[in-house]
Formats: sequence, C-alpha cells, structure tokens
Amino acid sequence: MEKLIMIKYGELTTKKGNRDNFISCLLNNIHNKLKTYDVKITKDRSRMYIESKNIDEISEVLTNIFGVHGIVIAYKINTNNIEEIKKASLEVLNFKNFETFKVVTNRALKDYPMDSMKISKVVGGYILANTKNKKVDVHNPEEILRIDLRSEGCFIYTNEIPGIGGYPVGIQGKGLLMLSGGIDSPVSGYLAMKRGINIDCIYFESPPHTSIEAKNKVISLANILCKYTNKIKIHIVPFTKIQEAIYKNNASNYMITIMRRMMYRIAQEVALKNNLKVLINGESIGQVASQTLESMSVINEVTNMPVIRPVACLDKLEIIDIAKKIGTYETSILPYEDCCTIFLPKHPIIKPVLNKCISIEKRFNFEKLIKEAIDNIEVIEVPKKTDVDIENLL
Repeated sequence: MEKLIMIKYGELTTKKGNRDNFISCLLNNIHNKLKTYDVKITKDRSRMYIESKNIDEISEVLTNIFGVHGIVIAYKINTNNIEEIKKASLEVLNFKNFETFKVVTNRALKDYPMDSMKISKVVGGYILANTKNKKVDVHNPEEILRIDLRSEGCFIYTNEIPGIGGYPVGIQGKGLLMLSGGIDSPVSGYLAMKRGINIDCIYFESPPHTSIEAKNKVISLANILCKYTNKIKIHIVPFTKIQEAIYKNNASNYMITIMRRMMYRIAQEVALKNNLKVLINGESIGQVASQTLESMSVINEVTNMPVIRPVACLDKLEIIDIAKKIGTYETSILPYEDCCTIFLPKHPIIKPVLNKCISIEKRFNFEKLIKEAIDNIEVIEVPKKTDVDIENLL
C-alpha cells in the first residue's frame, strides 16, 4: 500500500464550466506553499493527490489553504479487486485501537460489479472474521473505515481533517484591504481571501502622531495573513499633512468623516494604479460613528469602486472569535494607536451631511496633499521580518 494525501475540493465542484480553472489555481497555490518540500502532486476533477515523505507536516500546511475542503491521509492500492480491498482494509484498521466500527464506501467507479452497500458489507464481514472482540455499530462507531473506489485505484482511510474551504486565493482577482491595527480589518482580509480575492494592503501612518510600533504592528498582521496566501504588498501612505490640514480647518465633529473620505480617495488611486478591482475594509455597521449607514453613504460618495465590507453584519464578539481563530487577535490588541484614533473629536458626527463635508473640504487644497501622499508611498512586501520583536510586545 502507498500512503499519500488525498485532497477533497468541496465547493469547487459546483463551478461546472469553471471547475478546471479553480482547480488549477488551487494547484498553483498548493505548489507555492509546499515549495520547500519534496512532493509529487497530481489532480483530476474530483480529487488532488500529494505524495511525499513529509505527510504529517504537509497536512498541517494544507489546513490553511483556501479551496481545500477535506484532507485525507489515505492508503492507496492500485487495484479494485475486492480480495485486495478486503486485505488492505484489515491492514489499515490494524493500526487502530477500537472495539466498534462500520465501513462506508464511495463508489465513484460506477461500472464496478458491486454496489456501495455490498462492498461495505463484504469488507465489514471480512474484518469481523479476522479480528477478535470487534463489533459493527452503524450508528455510533469508534472507527469509520472509508473506501473510495476510483478509476485510478482504491483509497482507504479512517480520518478526514477539515480544510478551511472557500475558493483558491486569486481566482477572483485582487483587491485592496484598508488595513489598520485593529481587530476588524485583518478579519475582513481573511474573509475576502476565503472568497478567492488576493489582497494588497494599504495603511495610513501619521508620524509623529503615530509610532513606529503601530506601523510594525500592521506589518505583523499582514505577515499573519500570509499564512493563508503567499505574499502581500503593503502600501504605506504618509497621512500626517492631510490629518493636520483637516484639524486646522475646523472640521470639528466632522473630523473622522473627512479623514475617511480622504482615505477612500487615496485607496481608489492606489487600487487603480495597481490593477486592483475592489476596496476591502473592516467596517461593521453601527460599531463606531463613521460606520452608521449615513456615515458610510457620505464617506463612500468619493469613490466609484466597489467596496466590500466582509464583517459589516457581524457583531464585535463574532469578529473577535474569528480573529482568535486566524491568529490576529493578540497582535491587534497591542496598545499602539493608529491614525484613526488621533485627533478624535469628543462627539463625532453620526449622521453627516454631504454638503457640509464638501464645504469643509473646500477650505484646503486636499487634491495637492493627496497627490503628495501618493507620490511618497512606501511599499513593503511580506512575509518579512519586522524591525520589532512582536513576541516581546505581547
């Protein structure tokens, strides 16, 4: 018997005419993630197979690749002879410690002379006859032996490791994630990637009002998100002059609204320049003043690009649960302020008026400031080591 990894696609199999493109994208992503391993990968329209001496390590890597629904460490025999299947099934179960079991067969090979129920019954009977103190329990067995009959051979296994599902990253093109140092935006980036969107990130810094630690915190968050993709480019925008101009021109309780409108203008220009199709952010409806429906509408008015808000309808506890699951939470709660928290008015407007925003913006030459900011963007590509040891900051 040959031990290998069998990957199940899940949602990809619903794509019909586009299935081959989705599977090829997944194959490319897996190749990139496993490039440090000696592997042989083959695929068909229903399964992918990985042969390697590092099965356990590779299985762990695969759990963080979007598009993988299930990961199976299987034993393959290159025949569909029922006698060989019986012997191999017994050998696989001999690796296990159990008292009750059942056999489940998937007969993808439809012209096989026995149906699935018959195969399961025959193999189960053979196991009972060749073991001691074992019983069949079809309702609550300790072990389930699975037999997958396919044209390329028979695959026998007991456990399936859940993948994270979704679509392969990149199959839907690229978007620009507005990445702050908070909890919500990294979760939005993760959820966007799960729907097949590859991401660049944009971060607005305002030195000396924001610290180098705040910048490194964002770089660290992008590094964590790289666990679910390959590389992420971060566009770091110098935002100090724009924020100071807004503050000096008596924006008052409109400060955050005007600031967000400037961010959207810059994000759109960066996205267009880099052929990114959508903007992505961590706005959650009603969570803060700039995220009421009225605020979103007024802020969104400055862009004609699609804006995706993956966490818009989640409450904070739901977002935190996802952040903990994907490994961004502990970094997100580090106490370094981003530019959204400086110059914060005591009572930010929750129902801004568009004409009022336009009137405030006429008080200063924001077009010139935006151009200057875009011309001085710093671009960093991760994964890379940050200048700060995040472990020592936790």
